[in-house]
Amino acid sequence: MLDEIKISKAIIKTFTDKLVDNLDLDVAIVGGGPAGIVCGYYLAKNKIKVALFERKISLGGGMWAGGIMFNEIVVQSLAKKILDEFDIKTKLYKENYYTADSVEATSTLCSKATKAGLKVFNLVSVEDVMIRKNNITGIVINWSAVEMARLHVDPICVRAKFVVDATGHAAEVSNIVTRKIGSKLKTKSGRVEGEKPMWAEVGEEAILKNSREVFSNLYSCGMCANAVFGSSRMGPVFGGMLLSGKKIAATLIKKLK
Repeated sequence: MLDEIKISKAIIKTFTDKLVDNLDLDVAIVGGGPAGIVCGYYLAKNKIKVALFERKISLGGGMWAGGIMFNEIVVQSLAKKILDEFDIKTKLYKENYYTADSVEATSTLCSKATKAGLKVFNLVSVEDVMIRKNNITGIVINWSAVEMARLHVDPICVRAKFVVDATGHAAEVSNIVTRKIGSKLKTKSGRVEGEKPMWAEVGEEAILKNSREVFSNLYSCGMCANAVFGSSRMGPVFGGMLLSGKKIAATLIKKLK
């Protein structure tokens, strides 16, 4: 016999316990696209206490839809190694061009990352950051529904030793920092430079270079990195996203261990 109140209590209690346990983290990742998921996977796999906060219901960003809703993605040879590690099937199209089913790829990334220990909080938006002595020390979160409805509801805080901005084109966390304290990012202008027009080759080369510290204890990851440092967008090629996530994870593992 099922009791609706016991079902409700089970949801509330287990979620509350999970949230309370993740209010003090080694790494908080903001944005659940492919770069953020891969970053979270490698961190969790190395026993780093990490949680990912995603505004939407589902993770995966634009990877689900491939290009113009044709649900295939393209990666280059170097990034194929990451898909191989996740046991995601790929098909050789031409030299250095591999395709993968976007639904299989995205769902597998999500599954493997959470099974590795990444904690995910979807439907959560980051509206502010915590800064102490010019160091990022955490994020300020609220429900996405509160943000969308423009309700006057106060947020709560999550403390983290490091924050990863994986919010894609919008570079949301980096933009919050500049709005709050001015031109202090590690860019030419001190602010988010903004992404340049589509140029896949240039964008893919730049993304690993740009996946680095933006502000003390704040790191850019994925397309956000090119938006912050002013490089080209890549379009429906996802190799740089995957490699970026792995690079930032490796950087933070070294710092934390």
